[in-house]
Amino acid sequence: MGALALSIFGFGGVGEAKADFRVCNGTTNLVGVAIAYRADAGWISEGWWRIPAETCKPLITGRLNSRFYYLYAEDANGESRWAGDIDLCVAENEFKIAGVSECLKRGYQSMGFREFDTGEQDSWMVQLTEPPRSTTETE
Repeated sequence: MGALALSIFGFGGVGEAKADFRVCNGTTNLVGVAIAYRADAGWISEGWWRIPAETCKPLITGRLNSRFYYLYAEDANGESRWAGDIDLCVAENEFKIAGVSECLKRGYQSMGFREFDTGEQDSWMVQLTEPPRSTTETE
């Protein structure tokens, strides 16, 4: 799996900016994205958002209600992923899963999500990027 970079941007609720949790795909490949968060009724994980190359998509629209959000993404080629060390449930196809325990027993997969501390921001953006390419050539 290729190592990929994440850029993180927090945006306060100033001016007419639309509040949301947005993911931007700065790569040349289609990316599938899942998000997780703690809601009033407990933990929720949901996905897959398909984000084409060089585009952005809101995953949560409106003012952010949680301080912490968790993100997992992988490219459509299966070559690269953006992950972390927080294990949460996902499904192969579109999903919205309540709870984070016993993923496998409940028929789901467990993937490592990365935690984002949004502080008290109304909006948040994550930029998925490819690693810098080496420009060194050997002769």
